[in-house]
Amino acid sequence: MKKEHILQEIKRIAQANGGKAVGVARFEQETGIKPWDWQKFWPRFGDAVREAGCAQSEFIKAYDETELLSKYATLTQELGTLPVNGDLRVKAHTEQGFPSDKAFDRWGGKTALVKRLMVFCQEKPAYQDVFRLCAEYVSRAEQTNEDAGNSAAETGFVYLIKSGRFYKIGKTNAAGRRGYELAIQLPEKAVQIHLIETDDPGGVEAYWHNRFQDKRKNGEWFDLGTAEVGAFKRWRKII
Repeated sequence: MKKEHILQEIKRIAQANGGKAVGVARFEQETGIKPWDWQKFWPRFGDAVREAGCAQSEFIKAYDETELLSKYATLTQELGTLPVNGDLRVKAHTEQGFPSDKAFDRWGGKTALVKRLMVFCQEKPAYQDVFRLCAEYVSRAEQTNEDAGNSAAETGFVYLIKSGRFYKIGKTNAAGRRGYELAIQLPEKAVQIHLIETDDPGGVEAYWHNRFQDKRKNGEWFDLGTAEVGAFKRWRKII
């Protein structure tokens, strides 16, 4: 998909919306253009809107707190664990009407969100399994002095390495050591292409695996082209 086409669609939808650009979810719904299509050219949708010369409006739908917590609790039940950012992004991309992961930032971090969710679920029999997961998470967070839900165990890197003609996308908490271990195990020398430092390595890894799923060859190995590698390298540091 060409950059000019995306810009034209932003302008067209904005014109029909009173001159203001719509948010990511509505833009996808109206045009069929997925986030990974425009992320080849811009790291944030707002950057594309500015280049198109359109006024920005609300990018996050104003969801009621009860609705947000209910959706988060239901997704927790579907997954069997509290969602990470990558789970929220995938859900928003695949289910119409599910909030953007940014909508959950109103509580100021994952730990604060989980504490509020625990109170929300406490008196609801249908969410007692979610309540127990929240209690366990909060207990661990307090024991390890987590700040805004970011634990030391979660902080790390998502890496892109190349061996032969194929690329591997994985996560690690010690990028240098992981690269050394991989180099020992592979039949051809592994070359590190890029690292993304992040407080959500599992979520970011899941995002890239999902984005390149049609390029997957085996496990975490992908047959990527120049455009896909370039898109990965534009994600520099997202802590």
